[in-house]
Amino acid sequence: MAEDIKTAPQGAIQTLFGANDENMRLLEHLMGVRIALRGGEIVVEGDTRQSVARTEAIIKKLAGLIARGERVDTAVVQYAAQLGEDIDELDSLYHEVVATTFRGRPIRCKTLGQRDYVRAIKKNTLTFGIGPAGTGKTYLAMAMAVAALKSKDVERIVLTRPAVEAGEKLGFLPGDLNQKVDPYLRPLYDAMFEMLGMETCQRMQERGIIEVAPLAYMRGRTLSDAFIILDEAQNTTQEQMKMFLTRMGFRSKIVVTGDPSQIDLPRGKRSGLTEAVEILSGVEDIAVMRLTHQDVVRHELVQAIVRAYDAHAARAKEEYNDASKAQSGTDVL
Repeated sequence: MAEDIKTAPQGAIQTLFGANDENMRLLEHLMGVRIALRGGEIVVEGDTRQSVARTEAIIKKLAGLIARGERVDTAVVQYAAQLGEDIDELDSLYHEVVATTFRGRPIRCKTLGQRDYVRAIKKNTLTFGIGPAGTGKTYLAMAMAVAALKSKDVERIVLTRPAVEAGEKLGFLPGDLNQKVDPYLRPLYDAMFEMLGMETCQRMQERGIIEVAPLAYMRGRTLSDAFIILDEAQNTTQEQMKMFLTRMGFRSKIVVTGDPSQIDLPRGKRSGLTEAVEILSGVEDIAVMRLTHQDVVRHELVQAIVRAYDAHAARAKEEYNDASKAQSGTDVL
C-alpha cells in the first residue's frame, strides 16, 4: 500500500486495526477481502480488483484520520465502507464543529446525512428531523441549540415532548411538574448535561434560560428569541402539532424530531408529525430531513436491526396491499 501507511508509527497501526483487530475484521467482512499486516505493511487480498482498491482507499482514509488525531472505531469503519466511491467525503465530516461539550470536546457530525441535517437547521427557521433511533436527531438538535445560545443568537432554549406512554399519565406520577416530566425528557437532559454540565444546566433552568416542559403546557404561548426543540414528535396528535408550530415568535428557530415507525398513539389517531410533513413539505424556510439506517451511529448491530424492521414493515405493507386487491376482486365477482 501507500508509503504513508508503510511508514506509519506502530501505535498508529495498532489504532487503525483496533482492539483485537476489530476494525480490520469488520472491514474484511464488509468488503469481502482479507487484510493482513506483513513486515509492517498492510496487505489487502480479494477476489476482485475493485474490492481490493476500494478497501485500500478506505484504509488510507482511516489512517489519515488517525494521523490527525481523530478517533477511529467500528462505527467509523462501517460508515467509511458504506460511502463507497464517495469515500473522500469522509474528510468533510471532520472539518465542521457543531458545538463543544462543557469539557471542551468537539461535537461533529458522523455521517453525511447528519451533516446535511445540521446545515438545514442553520439555514431554515423550521426543520423536521425524521429517522430511526441512533441517527443523532435529538443530540445534534441540542448541540445546535447550545451553540445558538452561546453565540447569543437566541436568549433561551425550550425543550418539549409529548407525554405519551402505555397506561401512564402525568397526573398519576409523583412530584411536581419537573419531576413528573423528567422520565419523558431524560434523553434531552442527558444531551444537555453533556454539553453544558449539570450545574450550569440547573442554574440556567432556575433563571428560565432553559425551559423543559410537556407539550400540553405550550398552549396559548408565543415563544420569541428561542431555540425550540420538539422531541418524539411522532406521538403528537394533529391538533397538538398545529398548536405547537403556531407558538413560534420572532427570532426563533424550531427543530422537530421523530421516528414515524415508533408511534405510540391510540389506534385510529394519526400522527401530527406525519401530517405536518405532508402539508409543509416544499414551504419556504422549512426543511424536511430524512435520516436512514446509514446514519445510525450506535453499535453496528443497531443498523442491522433498523434494516430488518424496515424490511419487515415493507413486506407487511405489500402483503396488506395484495390482500386488499384480492378482497376487492372477490367483491367485484
